[in-house]
Amino acid sequence: MSERVTTVIEGGVGHVRLNRPDKLNALDPAMFRGIVEAGEALKGQRSVRAVVVSGEGRGFCAGLDFASFQAMAAEGNGPAGGARGPAGAGGGAAAAGEPGEPAVAGAAEMASTGGRITHLGQQASWVWTELAVPVIAAVHGVALGGGLQVALGADIRIVAPGARLSVLEVRWGLTPDMTATWFLPRLVGPDVAKELTFTGRMVSGEEAVRIGLATRVSDDPVAAALDLAAEIAAKSPLAVRGAKRLIDASIGRGAADQFADERVTIAALMGTPDQVEAVRAYFDKRDPVFSDPA
Repeated sequence: MSERVTTVIEGGVGHVRLNRPDKLNALDPAMFRGIVEAGEALKGQRSVRAVVVSGEGRGFCAGLDFASFQAMAAEGNGPAGGARGPAGAGGGAAAAGEPGEPAVAGAAEMASTGGRITHLGQQASWVWTELAVPVIAAVHGVALGGGLQVALGADIRIVAPGARLSVLEVRWGLTPDMTATWFLPRLVGPDVAKELTFTGRMVSGEEAVRIGLATRVSDDPVAAALDLAAEIAAKSPLAVRGAKRLIDASIGRGAADQFADERVTIAALMGTPDQVEAVRAYFDKRDPVFSDPA
C-alpha cells in the first residue's frame, strides 16, 4: 500500500490516515491510489466493524497537488493544452499545500475506470460508500476541493469548529468531478449545494454542521471519531451493516421497494446468534460478544 496512506486496525476499528503532512495531504497520483487501495483492502477485513478517515498534520486534505499534475501534463501524460481531463483532480491546493492554483489533468492511468462507475479520483470518495461498515471522516484544518470530496463519501463527518471546507472548483472555472455533485444535494439540499458550488466560498466547521455538510463538531475530531467508531464496533455488526445498506438504498427508490427491503433485512437478522446475543447481553447487563460477519 502507498506510504501516502496508512491503515491501522485495532479493536474492530480501521483507522485510515492521509499521510503527507508537509503538503497538507494534498492529492497527487500516489495519494489517489493510496486512498483507493486502503478502502479496497478494508473491504476484505472481516474483523473491521467501523472505519475512521483522518489527515496527519495541520489539515485533513488541501485538495489537488497542482505541481505534481502540472509536471505530468508537461511530460505529455495529460491532455494537450493542460485542460482538465477525467482525472478526478478536485481542484484545491498548490504544491505548498495552500489553495492557490487551478487543477490540471493527471496521468492517463487515472482515466481508467477498471470497470467501475467511477474513475480513480471519484473512487477516492466513492470507495467509502462501498464498504459495508460505517465510515467516519475526522476533519480538521482544511478540506478543500478534492479533499472535501474525499470526506463526503463517508457516512459521518466530525469536524473541528474552525475547520475550513470548500467546493473550490469554480475558482478555476471548473465543476466538481469527484462525486460532490452526487453527495452535496443529498446532504444539504439542491439549493445550498448550488450556492456552495457556484461561489466556492469557505465554510467553517460550525456552519458545516448547521447546513448539513457535516454531522457534528468536536475540538478533537480524530478522538471523537475513534470513540464513535469504537461504540459502533461494539454493536451487532450484521445489524449495523444492514442499517447502512438500507439507509443508503433509500435514496432514489420508491417507498414500496424500501419497505419490502426493510422486511427482508430484519427477517434475516431475527433469531440469528448475534441477534440473540444482543438481547441476552442487554438483560444480563454485560457487553455483547459478536462474531465477525462472513
